[in-house]
Amino acid sequence: MKYLVIGAGGTGGIIGAFMTESGKDVTIIARGKHLEEIQKNGMKMETTSKGDYTVYPMKACDMDHYHEQPDVIFVCVKGYSLEDTVPFIKRVAHHDTVVIPILNIYGTGSKLQVLLPDILVTDGCIYVAAEIKEPGVIWQNGDIFRIVYGVRKTEEYRPVLEQVSKDLKDSGIEGIISDNIKRDTLQKFTYVSPFSACGVYYDINAEAAQHKGKVRDTFVSLMWEIDALAQAMGIYFSVDIVETNLEILDNLSPSASSSMQRDLKQGRNSEIDGLIFEVVRLGRQYDVPVPTYEFIAQKLGFKA
Repeated sequence: MKYLVIGAGGTGGIIGAFMTESGKDVTIIARGKHLEEIQKNGMKMETTSKGDYTVYPMKACDMDHYHEQPDVIFVCVKGYSLEDTVPFIKRVAHHDTVVIPILNIYGTGSKLQVLLPDILVTDGCIYVAAEIKEPGVIWQNGDIFRIVYGVRKTEEYRPVLEQVSKDLKDSGIEGIISDNIKRDTLQKFTYVSPFSACGVYYDINAEAAQHKGKVRDTFVSLMWEIDALAQAMGIYFSVDIVETNLEILDNLSPSASSSMQRDLKQGRNSEIDGLIFEVVRLGRQYDVPVPTYEFIAQKLGFKA
């Protein structure tokens, strides 16, 4: 199995590092100083569970210099860069290539499938706390590492998805093939969206939400609003999302923050539209009140 990981940030970088370390055939697409450091010195990992180590060598290049044909492509870019990957995927994919988007934004798989009609695009999400600490260095500030993926239609299922799960497991990553990926990706969204919203609005790290108080209460309120929206969309969660997400939150490093929050602080493009503003639009579309999201979105510059 030949793997390609588009994006080498906290998501793509750690997937590429873990799979490379286990001997899988993986190439990551990166750019700039981050790419230069990986090519020269490998990927330096700082983790809470395995300590500090370096994965070297790693196959890494930019899009222009990749000329293989991967069997599986993990798309690990930010939501605003998703469409930029389409011409590249069209160039390198073969007929049986499977694309697994691992993004924070809900519904990206179906959107990408429209743009890539000749190959299978699944949906997916990831549970991991990791970020680029500096060029060539990934900091993992929590032990959870799980990738959930699957097809939206039963008839699209392919046995290769089982091999992906096995390869992930071999690499120390929990790979789960979902039997209801729309539900499971929205479930992940019920965590990442409220966590991002709280982080930006209150300008806090995880620690502030790990204790009783207004931040944690806001986090819970935002989750309930997405839960109500999900029911209006005909999606019903198989777990108590508040209990599940609070457990994830409480196991984070106290200094953890969302990538959207870090991007905004650094003056870069962010996923604020897909993570926060889109919930307000969906609430209005499905006639579901989302007052906490409405309030935070307005404070962050949302315009209807």
